[in-house]
Amino acid sequence: MRTNSGPAEDLLIELNRDAGVPLHRQIEASIRASIRAGRLPAGASLPPTRTLAAGLGVSRGVVVEAYQQLVAEGYLASRSGGYTQVAASMPPVAAGAGSAASMAQPAARSAGVRAGFRVDFGYGRTDVSQFPRAAWLRSVRTVLTTTPNDRFAYLDGRGVPELHEALCDYLNRVRGTSSVPGNVVICNGYGQGISLLIQVLVRHGARRIALEDPSSDDDARVMAGAAGLDVVGIPVGPDGVQVDALHRADADAVVLTPSHQWPTGGVLSAAARAEVIRWAKRRGAIVVEDDYDAEYRYDRSPVGAMQGLAPDHVVYCGTASKTLAPGLRLGWLVVPPQLVADVAAAKVLADRGSPVIDQLTFADFLARGEFDRHLRRMRPVYRRRRDALLDALRTHLPDLEPAGIAAGQHVVAWLPPDLDEAAVVAAAARHGLGIHGVGPYRIAGTGPGGLIFGYAILGESTIAEGVALLATAIREVRGP
Repeated sequence: MRTNSGPAEDLLIELNRDAGVPLHRQIEASIRASIRAGRLPAGASLPPTRTLAAGLGVSRGVVVEAYQQLVAEGYLASRSGGYTQVAASMPPVAAGAGSAASMAQPAARSAGVRAGFRVDFGYGRTDVSQFPRAAWLRSVRTVLTTTPNDRFAYLDGRGVPELHEALCDYLNRVRGTSSVPGNVVICNGYGQGISLLIQVLVRHGARRIALEDPSSDDDARVMAGAAGLDVVGIPVGPDGVQVDALHRADADAVVLTPSHQWPTGGVLSAAARAEVIRWAKRRGAIVVEDDYDAEYRYDRSPVGAMQGLAPDHVVYCGTASKTLAPGLRLGWLVVPPQLVADVAAAKVLADRGSPVIDQLTFADFLARGEFDRHLRRMRPVYRRRRDALLDALRTHLPDLEPAGIAAGQHVVAWLPPDLDEAAVVAAAARHGLGIHGVGPYRIAGTGPGGLIFGYAILGESTIAEGVALLATAIREVRGP
């Protein structure tokens, strides 16, 4: 066993070249552990990649890949001039953390990086290292130098007019909505938006809400139950929710992800969308359209929003969480006219309104075309990572069936009948791989086994490594 641990400008990193673990992965693990233990505090500068590579006796590309992965995970931040610093000081891992049992637990759709994994295919994570800092800063400066004083006073619950107008221009042009500024309510992300809507629906007499099955378990399902609504699951097929089951559900509202169903990736067909609208009009019901990642499409033309078909019956929900960064806490609702006042009042009661400077900055960012430019830059980045995942699955696990690959930041792969989903997830955790199964997100609890691969923050070599680990875990499950 040969171990190389040099000073590397006072940064202790140990490399074991006989361990069978890629060198970049060892560097990542060492730096990550130092940050989480507090040995590298927030703001601490790391050695330049050339300097660290020379001190460790590895190629610069190995160090670059390690730094890039840690930046994507949020541990490091790249600064102007090429400097890399610690972005956050992470607390120590609690005793017992990282056990196979704890690793296999489901997480929210907005799950963050989880400790204890060599590779983590956790979903719902945006590559925040790509946040357009310079363009955002230009908008911040514009806002602070040009905004009238009265914009910084209390406003009504809908938010600032500038953002209403900029969002309508964008959504009508890109997502095919039929939105007007007077019907837009700004909120702190989708979580708050769906909470406000559920409160208003209950006050309007709603008793039952329909959700896609499977669907996320961290927002509408939890909040609807807490508000006293009956929750009914509507099965999802390859093309999205099964509309015939919706007719039998006796629901007052339905929450859909029609442009890229979460998690299966199905796209609701035009005929099915029209039938959902007919259902809503006939019952006087509301359709809540969660358009969570529709901007990222790779292999097909963009699918327009349902809201444009029936603006009096569809609430359109969008956020900056998957496109820019979840930490912005920027979301928006395009609400049917008859509900606008009530939703705005619920927003005022919740927090007196979202931060004004952030709203104005995003409005300027949209108006300048910076949002469009950022999306054009990020689509090929995420597509390359998706392609790396599909290539690795074809190579190592050809009997898994990928689905929902045309868009988004995750892929579902259906398991063959001989593999138990929970056993695969647990075996993967034992091999240092974090991955979620579809099963925990089912409402009725039945359906084929599948795995959710989030790839947005992973480098292409890391993705390949993760699928190879999964292949090893599956061989263990299948046995001799």
